[in-house]
Amino acid sequence: METETHIDAKGLLCPLPVLRLRKVLEALPAGACVVLEATDGASWIDVPHFCAQAGHTLLEAEDLGRIKRYRIRK
Repeated sequence: METETHIDAKGLLCPLPVLRLRKVLEALPAGACVVLEATDGASWIDVPHFCAQAGHTLLEAEDLGRIKRYRIRK
């Protein structure tokens, strides 16, 4: 059973959600999954861009209205 690390970045403004995501991913082994929840609208652009630049896989991005949820594999 695979466990996911959850990051609550709700209420944080750009670039803090991505910076928190980067810090958590650095500490995890390759293949680990992270779920990030953010309320910052800029994360909709920033998270996919960060994943592409850093070589991580964006598995899922959900716009739940106020909250944006992302699943990322390192």
